[in-house]
Amino acid sequence: MARNILVIGELEGSTLSSTSTELIAQATRLVDGGQVSVTLLGSGSNDVAANSFEVGADRVFTGDDPGYDQYNSDTWIAAVESAVEQSNPDAIFIAQSIVGRDMGPRIAARQGSAVAMDCINVEDDAGTLKATRPCYGGNALATYSFATNPAVVTIRAKAFDPIAVRSGATGESFDLGPPVDSRTTVIGRELAESEGLQITDAPIVVAGGRGLGAEDGFEMIEELASAFGSNRAAVGASRAACDLGWYPVSQQVGLTGKVVTPDLYVAVAISGASQHMAGCSGSKMIIAVNRDPEANIFAASKYGIVGDYKQVVPALIEALNA
Repeated sequence: MARNILVIGELEGSTLSSTSTELIAQATRLVDGGQVSVTLLGSGSNDVAANSFEVGADRVFTGDDPGYDQYNSDTWIAAVESAVEQSNPDAIFIAQSIVGRDMGPRIAARQGSAVAMDCINVEDDAGTLKATRPCYGGNALATYSFATNPAVVTIRAKAFDPIAVRSGATGESFDLGPPVDSRTTVIGRELAESEGLQITDAPIVVAGGRGLGAEDGFEMIEELASAFGSNRAAVGASRAACDLGWYPVSQQVGLTGKVVTPDLYVAVAISGASQHMAGCSGSKMIIAVNRDPEANIFAASKYGIVGDYKQVVPALIEALNA
């Protein structure tokens, strides 16, 4: 069944974000003869429009204005609603990012529809669009269908594979104009900076928890990540470890931190509380190291090692380096 899908794109510097590329790709698989539209807001969005066509978009709605550079719900939603009016979508896809967490419920309410948050899959089931998300700390999956249009879905990073780039592809472009006046003003931002590969982009995440016993335990976690390769692995931490000041909050994995979906998640000295599992349950494979054989993390793990991390992790590092 033909359907139109609108993707709320996000920019990473002067390029289309990797998650936006993934959402556009899945939209192309689901439109079945309909059109894939994309909104791009912020300085340089007109230049990024060409890239959007190459990765699957048919139409791009741009707001190439510095007033959109920082997400503001008033200005962004007004622009998106203009794109909705012009594209008449049956579904709206948004990344499960700062933008998606705020905009998803807002745009659904304003459109008189519903939103499925933090999804890991969206598929066509006999003509019906269905969205799937983890629930109960990743111990179960909930699948939703929609009785209203447009169906709004926020989707985790790495949920879908991008399509092959269509070099030279073109499409229609529309200007959304400058931002409307906002009721709020951002007077400052405090960025939590991290070096190296971003935890949400890494194919391998090695995470440490309170069971490390002290801040210097993360030196071994970092060494294990380096053994996998600095271009492949990033270091994460549980909320308990971050609250103790052992590791930067920017690297926190969990319900109140980052949601990661790597190919491999190595959990060291992490008990596996539901709040933490909500941030890593989408991993393709979880390996756990914990000295407590009854730790919850083992229930979600493909492989588990019961033992003191101070003995286990050095052996893993040696094996990887070999």
